Amino acid sequence: MKMNEEQRGWIERAEQYVHEELCRDSSGHDWWHIVRVRRLAVRIAGEEGADVLICEMAALLHDVADAKLNPDHDSGLHKVAQWLESNGVDSKIRDKVLSIIANMSYNGGHNPPMDSLEGQVVQDADRLDAMGAIGIGRTFAYAGWKGHLMHDPNLAPREAMTESEYRQQTSTAINHFSEKLLKLKTLMNTNSGKQLAHKRHLVMEEFLEQFHKEWNAEDDE
Repeated sequence: MKMNEEQRGWIERAEQYVHEELCRDSSGHDWWHIVRVRRLAVRIAGEEGADVLICEMAALLHDVADAKLNPDHDSGLHKVAQWLESNGVDSKIRDKVLSIIANMSYNGGHNPPMDSLEGQVVQDADRLDAMGAIGIGRTFAYAGWKGHLMHDPNLAPREAMTESEYRQQTSTAINHFSEKLLKLKTLMNTNSGKQLAHKRHLVMEEFLEQFHKEWNAEDDE
């Protein structure tokens, strides 16, 4: 279904708002992350028969509310809710977008499954951007932003974690692959997401194999 003029206006204003909010971010949750997630969400929504408007709006706004970039989860959601209301977004669409944003983060694997196709689409799109070559780059950008080491062989990956431990404890860029990224392939919701995740997962496995060879001076001459 094509968007009407009012709906296109919502999308255009969301673009401007999110760009202003995230264009200076250096944690890997920047404007270009939004561009990629939006592109993936629109693509997967078309393939899976989801509502493109809701998927695109949620993809655009999702990191404005991210707990990593706000004092807490609730204040981030409140900020997005205020923006949606002040820009005249229909209440049914507003509620659906907020529901997706509220529940799509990984949070150490503690969030419940998404309860709508649109939520599944946007969650898949966001998780796909944490995988593959892009995901590798974002992992090291985030580790630097947090002040974490690239790798410490004496620091084992964390296993069972609370949401607070996942957010606050010190880790490393390399451990992040075991703690989250290599788990994402099995957590995809849609058929389209699963197919893309399989390819991106292989890229990460190949990278880690080469990384550890070089770390131990065991790579081929």
